[in-house]
Amino acid sequence: MTSRRCDEIGLAAGNGPLVLLVDSSVWIEVFRKPSRLELGSVADLEEIVTCLPVVQEVLQGFRDERAFRIAREAMLAFPIVESPMPADVFEEAVTLYRAARRVGLTVRSSTDCLIAACALRHGLTVVHHDRDYAVLARVSQLGERQVPLGV
Repeated sequence: MTSRRCDEIGLAAGNGPLVLLVDSSVWIEVFRKPSRLELGSVADLEEIVTCLPVVQEVLQGFRDERAFRIAREAMLAFPIVESPMPADVFEEAVTLYRAARRVGLTVRSSTDCLIAACALRHGLTVVHHDRDYAVLARVSQLGERQVPLGV
């Protein structure tokens, strides 16, 4: 399932423009003070979608209430894929994690498996600064792009 805004941009049908699922590892660098990454250097804002596990990972790290509210508003302005999230997305995340373990690879975050499952279900590329996605791409068809810091 997708949000109404995803439907509007043609994501649900898979016939829209290039769409990128920006991982929390990138968002954290964008919101960091001082910021080590500008979101516009990663992708055009029209190319970006999010999913609720990414929103959760980013927002739970805020201590300052004002910064939290600003970040929450910014993140929820993007189209959200897999909302509400059905059980089969979680099952796909389990499958990804187990596939990596079967070939001797370690995924540090089960949430990254959930984010990757959302991306796979919608043919999205995950933009990240996190080693788990390269591992998951080795055991699946996941599209991933590592973003260097200081861009």
